[in-house]
Amino acid sequence: MTQIHTAQESARGPRDRMGRALRDLRISVTDRCNFRCRYCMPREVFGPDFAFLPHEALLTFEEITTLARIFVTLGVRKLRLTGGEPLLRRDLEQLVRMLAAIPGVEEIALTTNGSLLTPAKAKALREAGLTRVTVSLDSLDDDVFMRMNDVHFPVQRVLAAIDAAAAAGLTPVKVNMVVKRGMNDHCVLDMARHFRGSGHILRFIEYMDVGTSNGWRMEDVVPAAEILEQIHRVWPLEAVPPRYPGEVATRYRYADGAGEIGVIASVTRPFCGGCTRARLSSDGQLYLCLFAAKGYDLRSLLRAGAAEDEIRTRVREIWEGRTDRYSEIRTAATRGLPKVEMSRIGG
Repeated sequence: MTQIHTAQESARGPRDRMGRALRDLRISVTDRCNFRCRYCMPREVFGPDFAFLPHEALLTFEEITTLARIFVTLGVRKLRLTGGEPLLRRDLEQLVRMLAAIPGVEEIALTTNGSLLTPAKAKALREAGLTRVTVSLDSLDDDVFMRMNDVHFPVQRVLAAIDAAAAAGLTPVKVNMVVKRGMNDHCVLDMARHFRGSGHILRFIEYMDVGTSNGWRMEDVVPAAEILEQIHRVWPLEAVPPRYPGEVATRYRYADGAGEIGVIASVTRPFCGGCTRARLSSDGQLYLCLFAAKGYDLRSLLRAGAAEDEIRTRVREIWEGRTDRYSEIRTAATRGLPKVEMSRIGG
């Protein structure tokens, strides 16, 4: 495969049936996590007897790199490493280095709960080519946060991870807060206050019906409009244009210049129409939506010795047949449909 061929493929990248291009690939490197967050991996389901994927089922770093290279020839420019908790995958910086060497990759990001993001790990990841880090933190109140992560993990260690990422140059650090009514919605202003002026970008995420095990109910959702109103009453906000087409978060800045926040409102403000993201599970299944019911097996193609052109053709066919827009059509009927768990494909 020549670079000329790669450029030609990128220029005429596939469009799905709604005209959406393929620009972002989220790569899950493990289905395991050391947290048991109620909205993602509740302990009652993901307990000691839960059967996680065996090591041999996981894509190797070489297989991930091969698939990433194929996706880049089809127009992908941004790669995000997810889990589970991606830092549970040993020597992750080696994978980052391999991905960073792919011509055409503009950004490699990581989403983590921060539990394993030490200063040394952050430095190693940055030197390998990681561009940015997003850290999950649902409250600054230890009692609330420990109830949500359900493993008694303290806030201070996540804050230390954010500091480590910033010190390594993985900036701006994005901090994701999933807001659930009756659980941590009273923590919104405390979080905003803490991260104002920090240089980090706090993003509030509506509680979503991802998977089938988190007990999602619409009445537990705190709408983005309500979150923004809370903050705006104390610190006036101004809307900010998106950085690029299809950006997930709606951006706002503080009128006094103390930085910006974002809201990800897939429940009350669906953004399916601009979705350019594909998701690759740790066992090589391609998913076209966070709420997808099924994946497409790319691992079998790889391990059967399929040529890259053959796999590229298959990915193109899959994307061009894509019609997914779950959040736009979310109804009582769709909520009962089977969906892949978030721990398999990341957020």
